[in-house]
Amino acid sequence: MPAYDLAIRGGTVVTAADVTRCDIGVRNGRIAILAEAVTDAARTIDATGLLVMPGGIDSHVHLAQPSGEAVMADGFETGSASAAAGGNTTLIPFAVQPRGASLRESVVNYHREAQGKSHVDYGIHLIITDPSPSVLGQELPALVADGYTSFKVFMTYDDMVLNDRQLLQVFEVARREKALVMVHCEGYDAIKFMTERLEAAGKTAPYYHAASRPESVEREAAHRAISHAELLDVPIMIVHVSGRQAMEQIRWAQQRGLKVYGETCTQYISLTADDLKGVDMDETGGKYVCSPPPRDEASWEAIWEGITTGVFQTFSSDHCPYKYDSPQGKLSAKGRSSFRWVPNGIPGVEVRLPILFSEGVVKGRITLEQFVALTSTNHAKMYGLYPRKGSLAVGADADIVLWDPARKVTISQELMHHGADYTPWEGYAVTGWPVKTLLRGEVVFDDGKVVGAVGRGEFLKRDISPYAAPRLG
Repeated sequence: MPAYDLAIRGGTVVTAADVTRCDIGVRNGRIAILAEAVTDAARTIDATGLLVMPGGIDSHVHLAQPSGEAVMADGFETGSASAAAGGNTTLIPFAVQPRGASLRESVVNYHREAQGKSHVDYGIHLIITDPSPSVLGQELPALVADGYTSFKVFMTYDDMVLNDRQLLQVFEVARREKALVMVHCEGYDAIKFMTERLEAAGKTAPYYHAASRPESVEREAAHRAISHAELLDVPIMIVHVSGRQAMEQIRWAQQRGLKVYGETCTQYISLTADDLKGVDMDETGGKYVCSPPPRDEASWEAIWEGITTGVFQTFSSDHCPYKYDSPQGKLSAKGRSSFRWVPNGIPGVEVRLPILFSEGVVKGRITLEQFVALTSTNHAKMYGLYPRKGSLAVGADADIVLWDPARKVTISQELMHHGADYTPWEGYAVTGWPVKTLLRGEVVFDDGKVVGAVGRGEFLKRDISPYAAPRLG
């Protein structure tokens, strides 16, 4: 009997720490050996000329999520297929608590959406919209103990916003239970004021979505969230940072020794607010409506500054897909009437790794090791999945992407595996592309085709993150 189920031979192995030429042996879905030569295996994959890296972990995606009258374009089946095609092996989407509902029941209901449908492994974050005494005193602590060790709160959106007192109450529980809080930082009242002002002036095209929530709105909310976190000594992750002003707030906090972490996303190094204009301020700009909105090319450089100096620990997609040409998507009747009703979010899980690789590694902004840290290892460490996920080490799950660093691809909707009917990056040229994606040693994506069985992906209970521990104990 062969010593290993699978050998990956001849590739260049990349982790967050090292780049080396070696083979990998896989047994029972886990990495069993890294060696100069692994020959005694039942199956062999030739990785000559390819990079062999940990599968991507996208810790910020939205799948099968209720959104008013709009219908999300991806459930777990298509969303996870798109993830696998983009070189990802783990996703962490969100179970949303509707106002007035039980948090536990919201999680149970979300599991029904996921069960048996995912091509890749997945954890679940919580979204808290109604921090009632029973939620804070009973449900949330119990869920954290059950492996839901992170949750998100919002400082905007009518049906999600928490006021300052509620934020403090949630932060206090997070500190006690050592859960990591993700914060969507945009100021609710400022956005509402700007939206009403723009609509009164007849400025309702999709472009004005960006005008309604300028950088100052994000900066103010980030500073307020940091201030609350400092008051209670609770670590927080500020998500989807779009430009310099919020980035500098996080850097300011980090320089003071606060446990404030940062995440940015693909759109903030590759799209601009001008994309929201569409063709002569027409409705096609709705394809790019997301929050915070993309800014300008100067903001790209600010984000790269944050990436290269370590302000940002993770690079995510914030995949939040809606169909464009659909009455339940971007072109709904209400969406045509004003930017405020255009469903908020864009598809992006499949292009996250290729765009960061092309713009970062190929252009010399980051190293291969930094690429792996930003797209996989840091996500695993931050959200309680390490060392099972996020690295190529003996004992870790054999979640692996084989990557062609020289392949040139022009992104198009025809190449995508998501459920949306468009990609915001149509015509965007990249260098570097996934060739194969393996989940626990089994190929789930192979050179353009998703081949893994639906339902192979498993739910992951997550550990308490060391990054969620307060500074002062």
